[in-house]
Amino acid sequence: MPAVPRPRSPARHTGGWAAAAGITAVGTGLALGELTAGFVSPSLSPVTAVGGAVIDAVPPGVKDWAVSLFGTADKVALLGGMALLIAGLAALSGVVEARRRFAGVALIAVFGAVGLVAVLGRAELTLNAVPVPLLAAIVGMIALRWLVRRLGEWHSRALRAPADSAPGTTAPAAAPGTAAPAPAPAPGTTAPGTAASASAPAPAPARRRFFQALGGTAAAALIAGVLASTIRGAAAAVSELRSKLVLPGPSAPAPPVPAGAELGLEGAVPLVTPNKDFYRIDTALRVPVVNPEQWTLKVIGLVEQEISLDFAALLAKPLIERHVTIACVSNEVGGDLIGNARWLGWPVRELLALARPKDGADMVLSRSADGWTAGTPLEALTDDRDALLAVGMNGDPLPLEHGFPVRMIVPGLYGYVSATKWVTELKVTRFADDAGYWTPRGWSERGPVKTSSRIDVPRQARSVQAGTVAFGGVAWAQHTGIGRVELRVNRGTWQPAQLAPGISRDTWYQWKLELQLSPGQYEVQVRATDLNGVAQVEERAPVAPSGATGFHTVRVDVKS
Repeated sequence: MPAVPRPRSPARHTGGWAAAAGITAVGTGLALGELTAGFVSPSLSPVTAVGGAVIDAVPPGVKDWAVSLFGTADKVALLGGMALLIAGLAALSGVVEARRRFAGVALIAVFGAVGLVAVLGRAELTLNAVPVPLLAAIVGMIALRWLVRRLGEWHSRALRAPADSAPGTTAPAAAPGTAAPAPAPAPGTTAPGTAASASAPAPAPARRRFFQALGGTAAAALIAGVLASTIRGAAAAVSELRSKLVLPGPSAPAPPVPAGAELGLEGAVPLVTPNKDFYRIDTALRVPVVNPEQWTLKVIGLVEQEISLDFAALLAKPLIERHVTIACVSNEVGGDLIGNARWLGWPVRELLALARPKDGADMVLSRSADGWTAGTPLEALTDDRDALLAVGMNGDPLPLEHGFPVRMIVPGLYGYVSATKWVTELKVTRFADDAGYWTPRGWSERGPVKTSSRIDVPRQARSVQAGTVAFGGVAWAQHTGIGRVELRVNRGTWQPAQLAPGISRDTWYQWKLELQLSPGQYEVQVRATDLNGVAQVEERAPVAPSGATGFHTVRVDVKS
């Protein structure tokens, strides 16, 4: 007769529960590590240290791909990828620990070592940050041993329980020619030969203890994670200081926006980009926390006089206010990694005049609080352009993610060679002796912004009604200015667009052109010409190594 199916043993599920134990243990260690870092090392934690090391280590082509694919969400994508990788390795630690004692613990120890090395390699390093990855690893190892021990108790007791004691099973009938099975014992007695199995411990209490341990540990990790997110996400003290900061009025306010500078075309981007919409591209996985009361800027290197400037002294300087458009070198043709804002700050040339650069210096290496650097041509910081140590953006103190308390703004240069956020040091040097973060990674040395233009209305592949179709967008040639914008349809004759007056040559300009279009498919291209009469480059080029070129092209479906 067919065999009676045996009940499924929890032992068959050990691998899955061991993986859950590993994920919970490592998650608890990480959460407590992040929480501890929130108190003792707000600017640096194991997660941000490892993430920063990853950003520094990956090839430039991978960074370009990430920015083009995820845009300003590139850090969210990196954190998501790190979470998946950590979860996979944590699950592995649980599985191997269940199979061989201390194997999973050793894997978590490797996690801790990696975190420690990453922390030691970051510019934000303080003594308080050093023990945090070790603490996270120790907590993870202890939690893993405890959970796997509970799992082992459940497993061993399940194996020792009698197989035929499962509910709903019956003793098999005797085969022909064999003795009938012995009668069941009377209540309160024990059948001969079954004392050991009858006394085997039931698996239910052990199973319950494992789930209680797993659930309790997971709850602790969740609570620690929420607290860490609250403490670190609020950037508590610094956010409070920023909210109470009252910026001084400018000694030289921004020139008024010319009448007609904003064309009012529906769907076009605003002439001045709101702070909440301003693009953010940098290498900081978590926004550096810089207390303005403790901030100082040092000017060192090839100077006659080294200088140290604190925040109060900077605010006491004659600040000026200017509209400046800045752009990321990773901005594709037609991309949105560009914005225009009203900045308040002290001209860098005045600070450098106090330091008196020595002959032969041709570059200033600016350094961020998180260690990032940019190499800016000295002439761009000492000529007549309004390169600023900015403290304000559109009438407010700088947002934390845009460099609070102080950042650099340099018209006419891509951000990777000029727009240092959370700036703490200016080193006057030479291009032959020093290089910014991106130059050794294959990007050009000086980074002048290339003349470009963009069609914002109508959007790519948008259907519009036949008749008068309004096209519009922006064009820019920072520190040079735009002289003309033209459109062509289906590679035909270039037609001049209406060019709004720019706020200044350091900002973008809006433009628009109304075309009469009948039903059909159209390819529309835009090109800009600067005030020197030089048209933007038609040939397509990628963003690396010095910025994208080519005419922005949209295809429009005109319906009857």
